Amino acid sequence: MAPSVLPSFLSAFIISMLMIIFSASNLVPFVVSKQPRCGPTHRRGAIPIHPEDIDLMQFPLNLEHLEADFFLYGALGYGLDKIAPELVMGGPPPKGAMKANLDNLTRDIITEFGYQEVGHLRAIKSTVGGFARPLLDLSASNFAKIMDDAFGYHLVPPFEPYANSINYMLSSYAVPYVGLTGYVGTNPFLIGYKTKRLIGGLLGVESGQDAVIRMYLYERAKELVHPYNHTVAEFTMRISNMRDKLGMCGKKDEGVTVPLELGAENRTSSNVLSADYSSLSYGRTAAEILRIVYGSGSEHVPGGFFPQGGNGRIARELLKN
Repeated sequence: MAPSVLPSFLSAFIISMLMIIFSASNLVPFVVSKQPRCGPTHRRGAIPIHPEDIDLMQFPLNLEHLEADFFLYGALGYGLDKIAPELVMGGPPPKGAMKANLDNLTRDIITEFGYQEVGHLRAIKSTVGGFARPLLDLSASNFAKIMDDAFGYHLVPPFEPYANSINYMLSSYAVPYVGLTGYVGTNPFLIGYKTKRLIGGLLGVESGQDAVIRMYLYERAKELVHPYNHTVAEFTMRISNMRDKLGMCGKKDEGVTVPLELGAENRTSSNVLSADYSSLSYGRTAAEILRIVYGSGSEHVPGGFFPQGGNGRIARELLKN
């Protein structure tokens, strides 16, 4: 190659390389360095936890404790005292809780539910504080009384919640949905963005649990619950009607099958998800919930799942007044 050509060739080569490097350097920030937006998670100037939110968000701990120990004992044979004793905060052990005779599928579902409730308790207590686990009655005799009240007469033999998967899921039907309606009812009263985020996360999982239980029972809606001459669907209807009666504030509960006038857009008799005319979840107040879980129809008279009443300022003040 002639000496006069070499500098020209090198110059062109160097210029080309510089252009490639310059182009690449302009692309790199878009490919590697630039971070995607993942917020904001709340409006500017919002309050994280408003003082008025604390009692409202501590009240659900009563139901979360009920669910946690019922599910953990049902699936594993032991409860919160072994899984997360720090969350018990000195509360008494539940009465009558025991391991249920579950098939593998149902045990997997309930095990997951149990651990989810541990997470719920931890999330609430770490965000707004909490209180000791209240005394819970998870005995077979208590569930038998609930079913007797639902049907209006004594079932013979007494209903046994831990006997098999169907009985256990029917008993579970009586639990998460009440908490779900409580979260819906509480949401409009919250102010802080942390408590709003907390209740949104709790409501999502509680709704999912209720949907799984309802679907499980809907698939078996026409089966008779041994040894009674009542179908699974009738059990759910009776339990829901009883809760409406105890709650005393209108129709907020429905079984897994309904007449068309109560179905989605008045066109379905299936009722895998319980909802109002606009297919929105029903909401309940703390007083309504206590009337139901106490089984007394009064937020001032303890009983049912809570022989000594619920804990926290809202529940304790209602007991006093």
